[in-house]
Amino acid sequence: MKKWLLPLSIATGVFALSGCNGAEDKAVANSKAGDVTTSELYAEMKTKYEAQMEQTLQELMQKKVLAEKYEVTDEEVEAKIKDLKKELGDQYETALSQSGMDEEGLKEYLKLEILREKAAFADVKVTDKELKEFYNTWQPEINVSHILVADEKKAAEVKQKLAKGSKFEDLAKEYSSDTASAEKGGSLGWIDNSARGQFVPEFTAALSKLKVNQVSAPVKTQFGYHIIKITEQKEKESFGKMKDQLSEELKKSKLDDIAIQKKIDEEMKSAEVKVVGEDFKDAFKTEETSSEDEKATDSGAITEESAK
Repeated sequence: MKKWLLPLSIATGVFALSGCNGAEDKAVANSKAGDVTTSELYAEMKTKYEAQMEQTLQELMQKKVLAEKYEVTDEEVEAKIKDLKKELGDQYETALSQSGMDEEGLKEYLKLEILREKAAFADVKVTDKELKEFYNTWQPEINVSHILVADEKKAAEVKQKLAKGSKFEDLAKEYSSDTASAEKGGSLGWIDNSARGQFVPEFTAALSKLKVNQVSAPVKTQFGYHIIKITEQKEKESFGKMKDQLSEELKKSKLDDIAIQKKIDEEMKSAEVKVVGEDFKDAFKTEETSSEDEKATDSGAITEESAK
């Protein structure tokens, strides 16, 4: 989960202080030793949080610009929250706390992420032929467990105990060096089609050959030897029912961070975003703009050199 570097409430307060620069400089705290004024507080916070403030300014403006063209429903945000809770399981609250956000802050962040996705998707096209080919290779969600041990001898020992009737969950707790999954009886949770690729190739290949409740032979990877089991598998629905889902997944596979950022930059340029004042004048400068500035500077240097 991406972490907001500066909580929105703090950022909003800092930007409010910045508005006082052209107004009467008022004291925000008094003491016998002297006052602290709004301009002093703003200058100090800008020094400490300048990069974070620029990021927050970008996010606030992106949300305004993108929301003019794209709509995000509460249901879409809740679906993202549900996916996160499913992905993180018991670690959800810990991850949320470490991010510096409460759930309302997370919802605001996810709303922006969905807006960015929708903007990027607007230019991505998929054909029915592509969708049908994707459907043919698409695999439904599976619930996966594994036991990870250091060497082949230990893996053979675990396999032998399984053959004699020992429970997979008990052996995972006793033998597995993957402590996070071992505590849950070896469970890695539900893995969808796109998430299969998050594993090392040998693990992914073994998954494609297993049936429900079948236990793999020891699978060697860079981490050791895995004994893998698929405990459940969801049904694959018809192409018609899955078409919208497949379209979204396929579009995502065609995008990368560079393409998404390029689309956002285009939207911001189209909205004629300008920064008032000098404090954050470079907040919306893109690589393209920077390159143009550098060319202009180089051109000026050549002209001056020629003039000599």
